[in-house]
Amino acid sequence: MPAEEFVAGWISGALGLVLGHPFDTVKVRLQTQTAYRGIFDCLVKTYRHESLLGFFKGMSFPIASIAMVNSVLFGVYSNTLLALTATSHQERRAQPPSYAHVFLAGCTGGFVQVYCLAPFDLIKVRLQNQTEPRARPGSPQPRYRGPVHCAVSICQEEGPRGLFRGAWALTLRDTPTLGIYFVTYEWLCRHSTPDGQNPSSASVLVAGGFAGIVSWAVATPLDVIKSRMQMAGLKHRVYRGVLDCMASSVRQEGLGVFFRGLTINSARAFPVNAVTFLSYEYLLRWWG
Repeated sequence: MPAEEFVAGWISGALGLVLGHPFDTVKVRLQTQTAYRGIFDCLVKTYRHESLLGFFKGMSFPIASIAMVNSVLFGVYSNTLLALTATSHQERRAQPPSYAHVFLAGCTGGFVQVYCLAPFDLIKVRLQNQTEPRARPGSPQPRYRGPVHCAVSICQEEGPRGLFRGAWALTLRDTPTLGIYFVTYEWLCRHSTPDGQNPSSASVLVAGGFAGIVSWAVATPLDVIKSRMQMAGLKHRVYRGVLDCMASSVRQEGLGVFFRGLTINSARAFPVNAVTFLSYEYLLRWWG
């Protein structure tokens, strides 16, 4: 299995993560808390109460971990296409794979990455939901002092299975969504590039950005459920499953609950995925 796709996925994932984490923090808070009237209100309250650093809570852990998960996604995707089509990344512009193969490879990458992602994503969400300001003498201490303390606390209070809370919702979110993600990217690249040529930087940026928006539009309802299930253990509330969480959320807040964070997800998705795909493509071309 060629390793370049895994390395390129790691680096591109880290770049996209740094760019998108502040948006992700706002999204997570809107989905799991009711203290905010909207995006602007969340931005203002977070900045006033926690300073600019409040938007980067929980980021140090994902730099090492979720960037690795992105490596798994792109590596599995590319190597699944290699198995299906017998063409390397460099050969795929001259011999483009079918969209069915692209979708299947994307779904495979999405499914495999979930079980690497689930514990890291849970810890990230828990840390992002801590609204305490920076520690000052006499100020209340946050529940979790950092990612390691968070992981240990979850294992002690909720058992090792607690680290995989919301994993089923994450699987339902990512498996089909990442198939759509890669198909959208490929379709846009092919329609903006002459046959057999590599897409331009502009084409990659636009295709990556719109692939991100389309995939998040599909993923947001299950993303809301995933985040709520991840926070349920902290609130000592147990959902019987994905359907129970959906039903409970709709009863309390109406159907609009499934679209919480959609605007901020879309705003974040374009630049993050544009940068992710551009860095991924150019790293592979450089190594090729």
